Amino acid sequence: MAVFPLTGQTTMPEILDTGTLEEQYDYLEERTRIYNDFRAIREDMFQKIKSNSMDSLMAAKTEILHLEGQLGERSTTIETLQADLRKSNQDRELAVKNRDRLKFLGIPMHKTLYNSILWTVVAALAFLTVILFLSTKRNITISRRTGKDLEETMEEFEAHRKQARERYEQLVVKHHNELRKMKGK
Repeated sequence: MAVFPLTGQTTMPEILDTGTLEEQYDYLEERTRIYNDFRAIREDMFQKIKSNSMDSLMAAKTEILHLEGQLGERSTTIETLQADLRKSNQDRELAVKNRDRLKFLGIPMHKTLYNSILWTVVAALAFLTVILFLSTKRNITISRRTGKDLEETMEEFEAHRKQARERYEQLVVKHHNELRKMKGK
């Protein structure tokens, strides 16, 4: 440990104006004397170190408050973004659910069930249409055949009626001739 003789009031060392707190404390430790377990420090140096320490402490407190403010703002921003993310996820899930669901006669149902029902109805209608078409075609064919049969039967009936009439007339004429023959004899 170095002991320096006391000389009159000297100017303030430059290290107390420009150095860090640690450098200033190191300077004081090296340049001051210890007497009966007390360190003798010049009052102006002590006040300068005290002032520098308080300034550093205030700057640190200000920085801490500023950083705590930023932390609070960022926490609020994070919470807001997380809430927005949750809402977006819920909206997305609802959109996907709505995309895959349809209402049929007021009943909500999944798209595949809706498609199954719709295609079953379409297939049933197509089947019914084919059956009705074939039935109608068969009925038309039967009606035409029945009409032709009726026409043939009518022609046969007409021919038979003519024959029956001619026979009747022949019989009447024969009968009349027989009656004349019998009367004339």
